[in-house]
Amino acid sequence: MEENQSMALKPQTMTQGPIGRQIIIFSLPLLGSSLIQQLYNTVDLIFVGRFLNPSAAAAVGAGSLLVFCALGIFIGLSVGTGVVTARYLGAGDYERVNKTIHTAMAMSIYGGAVFTLLGIGLAPLLLKLLNTPQEIMAQATLYIRIYFCGFMAMSSYNMGAGILRALGDSKSPMIYQLIGGLGNVGANFLFIPILGWGVGGSAVATLCSQTVAALLVFLHLVRGNRYYRLRLKGLSIAREYGGRILAVGIPAGIQGVVVTLSNLLVQSHINTLSINSIAAFTAYFRVELFIYLPILAISQTAGIFAGHNIGAGKLNRVRKGTRVCLAIGVITAVSLSGSVLLMGEHLFALFTNSKAVVAIGLELAKVTFPFYFIYVFLEIFASVVRGAGKAIPPMIIILVTLCGLRLILVNVFMHLWPSATSVAVVYPLTWLTAALALGGYYFLGKWGKQEG
Repeated sequence: MEENQSMALKPQTMTQGPIGRQIIIFSLPLLGSSLIQQLYNTVDLIFVGRFLNPSAAAAVGAGSLLVFCALGIFIGLSVGTGVVTARYLGAGDYERVNKTIHTAMAMSIYGGAVFTLLGIGLAPLLLKLLNTPQEIMAQATLYIRIYFCGFMAMSSYNMGAGILRALGDSKSPMIYQLIGGLGNVGANFLFIPILGWGVGGSAVATLCSQTVAALLVFLHLVRGNRYYRLRLKGLSIAREYGGRILAVGIPAGIQGVVVTLSNLLVQSHINTLSINSIAAFTAYFRVELFIYLPILAISQTAGIFAGHNIGAGKLNRVRKGTRVCLAIGVITAVSLSGSVLLMGEHLFALFTNSKAVVAIGLELAKVTFPFYFIYVFLEIFASVVRGAGKAIPPMIIILVTLCGLRLILVNVFMHLWPSATSVAVVYPLTWLTAALALGGYYFLGKWGKQEG
């Protein structure tokens, strides 16, 4: 009887049972979390755009890249934490799971505090380096400084969410983020149109909502069962576990930041086209989310699944799970791509009332969406290899293909045939190159080797 109760308390892994069902059930809350995150961004844009002047919106935009780059490092660390936690959990080594959790949360708190001080102190200098116009410098500085006051909460939420997902719980982070998102809507309404706090009000709203989500995750861990309960007195950075987290997290963080920066360079080429083409790409990237986010959720699940089963020494189950994830991902990508193409005119019309912009957007979609299933392979192969603790190979491959090669092709194509279609063609070409390289590493590499 006591043994059964003890087993019931143990965190759930994906080392046994029907793979397809586990992948789908685990992926859905991850998709929900991504959609809620988009809600955060959209709500901020709506309130700033509708209730404030264009300079305020520009001030928010000027600092967004800076914030994302800083937060990207901690998002990468949360990936590293999830990988390490999942492998120890799969191996049934609950003592190491516990030590990893305490190290990760200590890193998020101490690291978040350091980034808060740096962000507040260096905001004017960093904004100046980004060529922020002088007329919006004061508002942008205010926005960034308030935003960084909540950086510890943001880093703690991401780290805690990564831990919970690695422990087999993808629902709780989604629920906590939803509560924070609803709070964000209410706080924006209070601080901007009612209290008139302007740009600062938008930043304070984000600070409050992220703090609520972080506290909920923190309380969940503190009140967790004895296998992973977070104890305040145990918060410290153990070198062994911190090193393992950094080994996966730093490459993942660098990858995310560099890919974002490379996309900005691609955007600089797009900005040389007509106004309609620029608007069409803006709408295209939003419509693309309908396909991208479900694929992202499946690939994140593939990484956790790989971590659990490699930790348990079940490499054949990892390979089977990879095939299942690829099948689910391809079916999802083909179904959604086809649906989006069929309803493309109506979807693009959600983001623009210009028929010319809609027409260009549809042309872009026709070039890329039929090949979106290729993207499934690069995402899932990268996640599985990363889930095995090998973060550097996928980082190098993705940086070379989706950053380096993409920039080269955009420069060449735009020089020879300057048009929106020339930019669009580059995307499936680089997806294919990355998928082939990652697939080659997956089938030929020693990524499944168990570590101590």
